[in-house]
Amino acid sequence: MTQIPSVRQMLVGSMLRSYREAAGYKLDDAARILECDRSKISRVETGQRGIRPKELRELLTEYNVADAAQDTLTALSRPRDANAWWRDYRQMLPDAYLDYAVAEGVASRILIHAPLQVPELLWTAEYGRAVVAADPTVPEDAEEVAVEAAVTYRGGTFFERQPDCTVILGEAALRHRAGSLDVTRAQLVHVAELSGPDYPWLTIRVLPFSAGICSRAGEYSILQFSGLPDMGLAQVAGPQGGTCLSTPPVIDAYTTIFRRMTSLSLNPEQSTLRLRRVARR
Repeated sequence: MTQIPSVRQMLVGSMLRSYREAAGYKLDDAARILECDRSKISRVETGQRGIRPKELRELLTEYNVADAAQDTLTALSRPRDANAWWRDYRQMLPDAYLDYAVAEGVASRILIHAPLQVPELLWTAEYGRAVVAADPTVPEDAEEVAVEAAVTYRGGTFFERQPDCTVILGEAALRHRAGSLDVTRAQLVHVAELSGPDYPWLTIRVLPFSAGICSRAGEYSILQFSGLPDMGLAQVAGPQGGTCLSTPPVIDAYTTIFRRMTSLSLNPEQSTLRLRRVARR
């Protein structure tokens, strides 16, 4: 069976090819650096196989790539199992979900558009259980694992790292009930607290109904990476972990949409008031 390349392998490979070509090196030159066959370099650059961090550093150093970019690409290149806690979940959660989560843990900036429900990074455990239980694509025996992965580990990494993050919540996400009214209310109160001054790295904006239909784009996230302004990753929500997209025109299109939605959203202070008002009701 042909293995589908991971989005992280494709990102690292495409950047490695760009740096090689910019440095004026051919495939044979890169192969000589690593003392390997040129076919290995070709497979790495097309995302068909991974590359060990040590080998990646050797090539990037030879190409005179800045340290910040090297650090980011090296972190992205590590095998998923190097993130120890994911080993417990690899048999229960989709590969696409896990692969995106690892990339998210490296990103320096995260942009999230969530029109219909609160995004996973901001879930309370009870709200997460209600959302996962309502998803027919999640097997019953995997529901608690999915919530634990999202809240305890993925969310825990997010709050520990504190990347620059902006979340645009559609007003429908504030009003759709997940579980009981108490569960939904507690989630809104939690988001309102996160929008306060104790979390300066996190910006939450509400896109009100009055803004009308702003785009055909649904739920998506954009990842940006330190030292690599030309590289990004977009995840479009969907079953089995959604779809990850990494070509520059696609990233630019989603970023343009996100900027427009930001301009139509309530400012952070107004958004906090709206969250608290809806929670009280």
